[in-house]
Amino acid sequence: MILSRRPDIERFLNDPGPDVRAAIIHGRDRAIVRERADALARKITPNIDDPFDTAIITETDLDSPPGRLEDELSALSMMGGRRLVRLRLTAERAAVDKVVAEALTAHLAGKLNPEAVFIIEAGLLGRESGLKRAGEKSGQCAVIPCYEDEPADFSRMLREVLVREGLSLEAGAVDIFVSQMPHERGMVRQEIERLVLFLGPGRTSPGTASELADFLGVEPEASLSDAALDVFGGRPGPAQGHLRRAAAEGEGGPAAVRAISQHHSRLRRILTLTAAGTGVQAAAKASGVFWKNEREVLRQVRAWSLDRLDDLQPELLAADLACKTTGSPDVLIAERLAMSIAGRARRLGL
Repeated sequence: MILSRRPDIERFLNDPGPDVRAAIIHGRDRAIVRERADALARKITPNIDDPFDTAIITETDLDSPPGRLEDELSALSMMGGRRLVRLRLTAERAAVDKVVAEALTAHLAGKLNPEAVFIIEAGLLGRESGLKRAGEKSGQCAVIPCYEDEPADFSRMLREVLVREGLSLEAGAVDIFVSQMPHERGMVRQEIERLVLFLGPGRTSPGTASELADFLGVEPEASLSDAALDVFGGRPGPAQGHLRRAAAEGEGGPAAVRAISQHHSRLRRILTLTAAGTGVQAAAKASGVFWKNEREVLRQVRAWSLDRLDDLQPELLAADLACKTTGSPDVLIAERLAMSIAGRARRLGL
């Protein structure tokens, strides 16, 4: 069965029901795919990381040993109850699609462990996908396409987080924030986390439009853009030179950290799009890479990975917060962040 309307999807994720044996969650925005897969997994088992109840495999695990997927779907839960099997596909390949479709068909027919729930996370699956067709035919399998979020979705996400944190924004400030968000849920989540830190815990007054303008800033000067490019390219000397030139031009540490964070987000979006099957050059264009920088950015994409970029996120958030602390040496904080990331880039061979 296909679930494409948001209310139907949310209703299913909140209560999948006892008869559901599988779900195919697919789309270009892998952050949405992962978020929905996690939400469904938590309804199947209280601890989605428990190896006794949950098996997490990737497409590379399907090659050796043969039959790994069927074995996992046949296994019983060590603790009793429903077993969870999660398969994460990074690209649409005909051979993998066929293998998974066969395992899914057998599972839906009750030939494996009927108490197992099979969650498949994939990039955008086309009409020719045998896996997608196998899921659509069965009432025991939910096929959930994930489309890019719209501004209304970003506004809803923002308000949900602010309510949870006991914070609020003026209506005009919400509009400003949403209008400047990229079209990738993972990046938006990061920006919302930064905003919560910026507003601060325990605040009772709503954030204003003028504050949001300060938080979002303006387009970084060329020197900051060049610095960010050098940082992730493993060139600490030139990066430091650009940062000091920007500081002399009046650009402080917060603007420098934001430029570095924007480049980080751009690399992450390119890698997310390519993982979903988009060509690397098309992904770079969709991520707003300036044509003169495309060759260098693509060189960086080949060295960095999503996991390595995600490892940088706490450091970026900490630097952003430290720069905005009263009396902080914000320029030095930005330089230290830049040197740390440039050092990692050099260790990656850049």
